[in-house]
Amino acid sequence: MATKTSGAEPRRRDPIKVLVVDDHWVVRQGLRMFLDQESAITVVGEASDGREAIEVARRLKPDVVLMDILMPHVDGIEAITRIKAAMPRVEVIALTSVLQGRSVSDAIQAGAIGYLIKDTRGDELVRAIQDAAEGRVHLSPEAATRLAKDLRQPEGMKSLTERETSVLRLVAEGLANKEIARRLAISERTVKAHLNNIFAKLDVQSRTQAALQAIRSGIAPTVDAD
Repeated sequence: MATKTSGAEPRRRDPIKVLVVDDHWVVRQGLRMFLDQESAITVVGEASDGREAIEVARRLKPDVVLMDILMPHVDGIEAITRIKAAMPRVEVIALTSVLQGRSVSDAIQAGAIGYLIKDTRGDELVRAIQDAAEGRVHLSPEAATRLAKDLRQPEGMKSLTERETSVLRLVAEGLANKEIARRLAISERTVKAHLNNIFAKLDVQSRTQAALQAIRSGIAPTVDAD
């Protein structure tokens, strides 16, 4: 599921600071060479395992971390959990060859805002990084399908108010709080209050989890990447 928006605000002007985490040197270098061609993105550092990723993230404070899942010492799931606990504003995209078991749901539960497979096209990777920097969910279609299978539809979905349902639908479409506020003609503070209620009713901890619940329940459609 690659989320899209209509009438979205212009992309940020400052380069997005990216930390690349992978235990294979050639993968890190390949990502750096590719991303360095993008003027809107700057690779500020690399890490070869989850433990190093946590240390480097604390030091460099990137906007987005590209995180492999299977790594020595500390794996990607644990690294995501610890990075998000220490630095909530840092967004993490799982970029991995793993699409088995509960790898997707575990990454999302840990706090990842995106999940991509390593055969992802370059343009989608760039778009995912931009989306993550703006707080937008970005999942590959395969990851969205896997995650939907792991999620159960909560009873709380039935208790959402009409306004909460509208907010949740726009979250699933990838809109940020400011865009939702403008679309529904309400304040950002009201949007945040609705989101807190939605999270509580659905028993989720993130926009990503809420968005997938919305798609699974039929409130919002899955949107494939171009």
